[in-house]
Amino acid sequence: MFKKILLIVLFVFMAMPGRAELRVDIVANALEPVAVAVQKIETVGNVPAKDAEMIRDVVDADLKSTGLFRIVSRDALPEFVEMGKMPDFKLWSAVRAQVLVQAKLSAESGGRYNLEFYVWDVAGREQIEAQSLVASKKSVRRLAHIMADGIYERLTGEVGYFDTQIVFIAETGPVKERVKRMAIMDQDGYGLRYLSDEDTFVMSPHFSPNMQTIVFLSFRDDDPMVWTLDLDTGEQRRLGQFGGMNFAPRFSPDGTKVALSLVKNGITHIYEYDIESKKLRQLTFGHSLNVSPSYSPDGKKMAFNSDRSGNQQIYILDLETGDVERITYGAGRYATPAWSPDGRFIAFTKMADDTFYIGIMDTRGRNEKILAGGWYMEAPSWAPGSRRLVYYETEKSIDGMDRMSHIRSVDITGQNIYDIPLPDGIYGVEPTWSPKLP
Repeated sequence: MFKKILLIVLFVFMAMPGRAELRVDIVANALEPVAVAVQKIETVGNVPAKDAEMIRDVVDADLKSTGLFRIVSRDALPEFVEMGKMPDFKLWSAVRAQVLVQAKLSAESGGRYNLEFYVWDVAGREQIEAQSLVASKKSVRRLAHIMADGIYERLTGEVGYFDTQIVFIAETGPVKERVKRMAIMDQDGYGLRYLSDEDTFVMSPHFSPNMQTIVFLSFRDDDPMVWTLDLDTGEQRRLGQFGGMNFAPRFSPDGTKVALSLVKNGITHIYEYDIESKKLRQLTFGHSLNVSPSYSPDGKKMAFNSDRSGNQQIYILDLETGDVERITYGAGRYATPAWSPDGRFIAFTKMADDTFYIGIMDTRGRNEKILAGGWYMEAPSWAPGSRRLVYYETEKSIDGMDRMSHIRSVDITGQNIYDIPLPDGIYGVEPTWSPKLP
């Protein structure tokens, strides 16, 4: 059972418009990272030193993980600048810092922290961002992620994704006796906790848009059905009785419907279930296999894959007219489409020449770009802001006895691929990236 126990209040208390815009160029493939110096965090009141250090460490790690920023070595920092005082910009330029971050953590009544931070453009010699964050002391790690989001958003102009979570299927045990449990963790791998028990096989977890609910496939009592999990109460409910095997559920952008694939009379089609009216509407027709629905951000269209042309390809369904258009024509088979939050891209899995690939393309199927390839990889899912993807990759086993699956993240340029760390003995498949936390 999982309960949200933390509430964070975020507000901007001042913002200084810059005379000269400092902005990271995030489009170029060969990007020289921007040098960011994060000072030691000041503390006021009864603040454990470990909390202040943890915030600094998390902010450094978040920014560095993007590949867009280089963190200036702490040993190279030329001075300590108290909050409210002007930095000596010549000193910071001398260590090639382009951005300076100051922060102060204050203990307040009621078991709360106040975290203030300033962002300075060293070359422009001006403050370009200032925020104050208030939260429970128990949520100090989230404070750090939100601070990193604020810095990232100011420097890139894009939506931050550090204060997010990933739900996935955690695998443990020998290959032939794998235990699969639904689990959730922060986007950096911290705080993993299980959401299902060891006795029920589960698959395909996905968040609701408001982060209140997870929809997933459960084989409870050997009956594959779509269930929902309330993240506040831990309560699980069966979504409906559909009269056939159903799988791959996905919430609509407004959270009022769930798309799923349903097998009836040996034929698999995509349906849409209205949560309030409890009505099921068939969306695809014919005698082909239709699976992996993914809504466009405006809820007007749906990407899915089908073998109606003879092999697996990606199609777009207009939910208002019912028109279907094929968008992939490249060599190989295409599957698991995932529409980006900004509506510009569709991520996919591609199988060609005995290799699996993760890639992206525009919504017409053009400008295909392969981001990663390997023996087996699948299930791309977007971070908020549409800058990064998470997916899983399974390593080829020599003897078939030690198949290991890793959750990986990749930039849309195809660079800066890294594993999201999991505890020893735990492997991960079918990851889904959450929206920003409420």
